[in-house]
Amino acid sequence: MDLKIAGKRALVLGGNRGMGLAIAKTLAVEGASVTIAARDEKALADAAREIGAAHTVAVDLSDTASLATFAAKVGDIDILVNNTGGPPYGSATGRDLQDWEESFRSMSLSVIGLTDLFLPAMRAKGWGRVVTVVSTGAIQPIPVLGISNTLRAGLIAWSKSLAPEVAKDGVTVNILMPGRVATERVTLTDDATAERENIPVETVRQRSFAQIPMGRYAEPEEIAAAATFLCSGLASYVTGSVLRVDGGYVRHV
Repeated sequence: MDLKIAGKRALVLGGNRGMGLAIAKTLAVEGASVTIAARDEKALADAAREIGAAHTVAVDLSDTASLATFAAKVGDIDILVNNTGGPPYGSATGRDLQDWEESFRSMSLSVIGLTDLFLPAMRAKGWGRVVTVVSTGAIQPIPVLGISNTLRAGLIAWSKSLAPEVAKDGVTVNILMPGRVATERVTLTDDATAERENIPVETVRQRSFAQIPMGRYAEPEEIAAAATFLCSGLASYVTGSVLRVDGGYVRHV
């Protein structure tokens, strides 16, 4: 199937590993010209070789003052995949306000700021895709991810607010909501839960599997397939939506 994105320019934040790398690979296979961005330049270089053909630009999303310079290095794009790292583990209470402020800058303000920087070129062309990756924790909170649950929920509201403002310009704005994915981040989350509850990590994993109707974690490639559809020309009438890819974990409609 032709997804009609051959030759489109895509930027994938956090494209050096996990879901971000899988998304970048899939976009490249579909013929998009892919740029990946993250802090670790060595990891970016390794990921670019794995993708086969990708540009790399280093960025520290917590340094919001540098975002305009970063966007200028990247240049005009057609597809923006907002995929940020997670904050420190912990509950929603008793947290240092600095943790909240730093996480807001790197997870929320950076996404909002970069999207604003890249949108004008998309609107001028009459074609654009903005996909922001969040987590099921935004609607079904995960106990050890109080800050993440809060900020991801805010990004959903922002995305839904933005979508109608740019829809007539041919730009779609959607949320991708993965469930639990077999990545390093989920391994760390399971480890944090095991430590918090003083139980074996394998017990945590098996409990998680029992909560997911498919009985397993997703593979990054399964998330990438959904993301690439939202980025495609075929998804031209999908905007303001939240696409869950969670194996049936979230039960409400």
